[in-house]
Amino acid sequence: MKRLTLENITARHGLMTAVRDLSFDVPEGEVLCVVGANGAGKTTLMRTIAGAHVAAEGRVLVGGEDVTGLSAFARVRAGIAMSPEGRRLFADMTVRENLMIAGENGRKGNWTLDSVVAAFPQIEPFLNALAGGLSGGQRQAVAIGRALMANPDILLLDEVSLGLSPAAVEGVYDSLGKLKAAGSMTMVIVEQDLARAMSFADHIICMAEGVKELDGKPETLSKAAITQAYFGIHEGEAAHV
Repeated sequence: MKRLTLENITARHGLMTAVRDLSFDVPEGEVLCVVGANGAGKTTLMRTIAGAHVAAEGRVLVGGEDVTGLSAFARVRAGIAMSPEGRRLFADMTVRENLMIAGENGRKGNWTLDSVVAAFPQIEPFLNALAGGLSGGQRQAVAIGRALMANPDILLLDEVSLGLSPAAVEGVYDSLGKLKAAGSMTMVIVEQDLARAMSFADHIICMAEGVKELDGKPETLSKAAITQAYFGIHEGEAAHV
């Protein structure tokens, strides 16, 4: 089943086109990783899927249902939740409060405070601490846990490893690996670490200047092809780089 479908999505910031005529499908339970250099349009893409940015053209479908006209809040109810770039926790609230506010405004389901803490045990000692005092890895775990508290079918994770130590990245991906193994969560992940994306994803899309330059399963993509797509280099141009 196609859990998430984008049809010819174009998104703009004023006169600048950040995402141009982008289409893809993500089957239920699979992980799509989106890679690309800074300015490729990845965050705008994620915000457009989540409803935080209005698409100029195209459609977003969840389980075949068109959600393009829905607000970000309504898309949470339709099954989409996002952990944004920069985490964006409520710094003057406790970890527990950050998690519970998402649970109170999301859908009913199996993700509760207890199940989120079980999935991300690194946050348990800090449940009553202010979110503003957490380390980068702890904040990322809380941000993902907060998204899960909305009980989504589709989990959007923007820049998972950005600014984290290698140990923190391992801890976060250990937890994400358990979600993936369960097979019920569809994930779209923006990841700067290409090796990590290749090892974790079921499918890879590489963007450059708002355009999908390359897509395929990690095992079918060569390092050279990915490098060229990452930097927006077309055939015939590589010799001049």
